[in-house]
Amino acid sequence: MKRCSWATGDPLMAAYHDLEWGVPTRDDRHLFELLTLEGAQAGLSWSTILKKREGYRRAFKGFDPARVARFGSRDVESLLRDRNIIRHRGKIESTIGNARAVLRVQVEFGSFASYVWGFVGGSPIVNRRRTLSELPSETAESQALSRDMRLRGFRFVGPTICYAFMQAAGLVNDHEVSCHRYRVPA
Repeated sequence: MKRCSWATGDPLMAAYHDLEWGVPTRDDRHLFELLTLEGAQAGLSWSTILKKREGYRRAFKGFDPARVARFGSRDVESLLRDRNIIRHRGKIESTIGNARAVLRVQVEFGSFASYVWGFVGGSPIVNRRRTLSELPSETAESQALSRDMRLRGFRFVGPTICYAFMQAAGLVNDHEVSCHRYRVPA
């Protein structure tokens, strides 16, 4: 079975690729999780984040934005001691702030999904990449999403993180054309 070149050699990466990466999701909790994990990954490998994913799910209450939004300074201090997540104050505090921003977006747009999917016109952008080297680190859409998210108080949402988030959440299909997961919608 042919996979995207980045997903070979590591069973955890292969499973993530085969089961989740690029699958369109409109579930607000799942989108919040993916945004959090992409922000946590900044400066680290994706495999490091995948190994800590269950720790993140426990630490951030299943990525329920309403629960995470209520975290305070004691929660931050506790999370800084949690070896099951990346213990970086800025990333932890951004997750809490981003939960609050998600709640504001839900009020304005009806859902976080409606908001983010609006940046791609409601349907996945299907690219035709032959190799990993053809993948851009950001696009006009990820730049626009990043700009707007920052205005709404989100953090750790630069255009590169936003593009990785868009790929993970299926807003963009960046599977290599030779990959068994690449499909052009009918």
